[in-house]
Amino acid sequence: MRLAPVRADAAAVAQWNALVARWHPLGYQGAFGYRLRYFITAGEQRVGCLLLAGAARALAVRDGWIGWDAQARRANRVRVLNNSRFLIFPHVRVPHLASHVLGQLARRVRADWLEHWGFAPLLLETFVDPRHYAGTCYRAAGWELLGETSGSGLARPGRTYHSAPRQVWVKPLCAQWRERLCATSGEATP
Repeated sequence: MRLAPVRADAAAVAQWNALVARWHPLGYQGAFGYRLRYFITAGEQRVGCLLLAGAARALAVRDGWIGWDAQARRANRVRVLNNSRFLIFPHVRVPHLASHVLGQLARRVRADWLEHWGFAPLLLETFVDPRHYAGTCYRAAGWELLGETSGSGLARPGRTYHSAPRQVWVKPLCAQWRERLCATSGEATP
């Protein structure tokens, strides 16, 4: 099993988009900004898809856990990646595959992101809907449960949204992650 980054190949990107739109419970309408898609493969067979994108703009439980003030969050939020889509195809039945994929992701994402975007991330985050999932694969892969979202937020200036609260899971990617995420005005090292 391996993670295969989807690069600038338009056909592979279209295929990834279609598979996630079809099989992921949230579908897929596209992503903007920094993002990196992966196919999850077993030999030559694709068994799933994964998407990393920009982190939530502000998240009380995460921001408090990191120790962020508004300035540090603005300066360093780009170094937090959101695992916004994670899909093992419904017909694939392999014990512990999801936690294995998440472990491999944590080991290689810094190098992949650096190669693709020119800087290394420091922290992964994801949201799990506790009405449907327990977060077991994240726990097994060493992620930490911080708490839940409030279920509401700012979609864009003047527009709010409301949804069911989600569990917030995080995974630090290096030893000095907190020091580097809390640094401001050039104090952090890449």
